[in-house]
Amino acid sequence: MLIAYKYRMYPDEEQREMFLKHIGACRFIYNLSLEQKIKTYETDKTTLSCYDLNAMLPDLKKELEWLKEVNSQSLQQTNRNLDSAFKQFFREKKGFPKYKSRKNPLQTFSIPQHYKVDFDNNRVKLPKIGWIKTKFSRLFEGLSKTATVSMTATDKFFISILVEDGRETPEKEPFGYDSTIGLDVGIKDFVTMSDGTKTDNPKFLRASIGRLKVLQRRVNRKKKGSKNRDKAKYQVAKQHEKITNQCKDFLHNVSSKIVSENQAIAIETLNVTGMMKNHRLAQAIGDVSWSEFFRQLEYKCEWYGKTLLMVGQFEPSSKICSVCGSSNNDLKLSDREWTCAGCGTRHDRDVNASINIKKFALQDQNLIGVIAPAGSRGEPVGDVIDG
Repeated sequence: MLIAYKYRMYPDEEQREMFLKHIGACRFIYNLSLEQKIKTYETDKTTLSCYDLNAMLPDLKKELEWLKEVNSQSLQQTNRNLDSAFKQFFREKKGFPKYKSRKNPLQTFSIPQHYKVDFDNNRVKLPKIGWIKTKFSRLFEGLSKTATVSMTATDKFFISILVEDGRETPEKEPFGYDSTIGLDVGIKDFVTMSDGTKTDNPKFLRASIGRLKVLQRRVNRKKKGSKNRDKAKYQVAKQHEKITNQCKDFLHNVSSKIVSENQAIAIETLNVTGMMKNHRLAQAIGDVSWSEFFRQLEYKCEWYGKTLLMVGQFEPSSKICSVCGSSNNDLKLSDREWTCAGCGTRHDRDVNASINIKKFALQDQNLIGVIAPAGSRGEPVGDVIDG
């Protein structure tokens, strides 16, 4: 399996300057190559590959001497990354590649090979930079592939090493009705499960929004280009980093617990990008980080041999009674509980939705004759799920 290991790096002043040169050069090559690809297609209707772009680098270095200070393979890897971005745009509809800005909170460059890792002396050697002090939180064994160095807005440096550890992806564990859990994500409750369990939304951004406003006002009051303004911007970035770390820790704890306790997990496909266009809910939706939560569930299920079942986003999971199947089309977003007109069952909206998501997912798997045991997990009794 391919696993990435991320470590904190502690470069000295000279090494830090070389990091910044690599980041700036790779950003320059990325933007220049993107511009060349666009212009070439507009004029000749031809596409430049990463090999074509890499062939231009020697002449470019003769024109721009400062590019010679940077590891040539990092520049070549930049063009490969751009090529991958275009492939994702055409094949997976990920969005057209954008120009990189020095104002982005995360700046990176890659080293495909010729770097060394020394666990005994806590250091990593990078081409044209040398040995850098590194804090290894854990060791790894296997074939090292591409390493990526990143710099955060708070001036911290990390290295992420992709490792092929030689292990095969585990086979999927068999699952049935009892070993499958349905999940419904929300804003008030972060996730509601089909067994009735709810996980509160910690709302890290909302809890820190007051402090962020104070810090951002301090930035606006400082003179542009002054050191005091840079210090104030650093405090804003530090607060954002704290919120991000809190959110990631919470998501990892919740996703790991769900994956470890179930053989199959059913979730609903959500158009998070479209939902973020609602200006009244955008901040709250961004605070819960549904996309990152689903991403963690996906790769952790692959790691541990579990199954992730996806349900189409247009299934009206919260408006259908999970007991008799009747539909309540008059249900409003503000209605958190409702009573089914068909069978009289009183429903918690989110629990009912998670049960239906589980049912729809198992139906899509053609699991015929799977019966919900009486009283099991608080779910409806005697329901038969036919494919």
